[in-house]
Amino acid sequence: MILFPAIDLKDGQCVRLKHGEMSAATVFNDDPAAQAASFEAQGFRYLHIVDLNGAFAGKPVNAPAVEAILKAIRMPAQLGGGIRDLATIEAWLAKGIRRVILGTVAVRNPDLVREACRKFPGAIAVGIDARAGKVAVEGWAETSELTAIELASRFEDAGVAAIIYTDIERDGVLKGLNLPATAELARATSIPVIASGGLASIEDVRRLLLPEFRLLEGAITGRALYDGRLVAKEALALLA
Repeated sequence: MILFPAIDLKDGQCVRLKHGEMSAATVFNDDPAAQAASFEAQGFRYLHIVDLNGAFAGKPVNAPAVEAILKAIRMPAQLGGGIRDLATIEAWLAKGIRRVILGTVAVRNPDLVREACRKFPGAIAVGIDARAGKVAVEGWAETSELTAIELASRFEDAGVAAIIYTDIERDGVLKGLNLPATAELARATSIPVIASGGLASIEDVRRLLLPEFRLLEGAITGRALYDGRLVAKEALALLA
């Protein structure tokens, strides 16, 4: 069970959003590389990075901040936000990103995901962000008619390394992970699933260890870690 600390990048700073609204951003650190190094020093072993501006722009925007993070850490990192073509995937993997997360393009162009999985085995994850069970795209600005399980089923045999499932209604508001919905998705697919959106306290970490949720690969933590509601040492010791 992996606990992924999140660095969400907006205008070169570490921020947290509420419900994915760019206008509701709280800045937690103006030095993303220092924040990443701090997470590594605390004992985390895999970093989750999102280029928020990139998710809306449809292309990488916070590349200098991501590159600075990669220089500051030795642990692996996964990156999502605005990655929509093979050239961008290849460029990020060449720079040291371990796993690229494809979101909007997984809905718009599933063949690209399949091609990327063939070309870069083990290095492609799919981000499924859902609002009331329906998949949202374009930085959560649009909601499709696809359900999370329908989207996951498209890639069952593609070689996707992981699915990151985010409940948008819980993201950034500390309501607790939507573990029942995440586990339902995990039971419907053979692809490893990571829970995201709303992790609020050590109680969420304890719930991850319940038998019905142990099939998950892990969970992403953001705001609770930044504002001290979740203590890294306590959470990592519990998972260990």
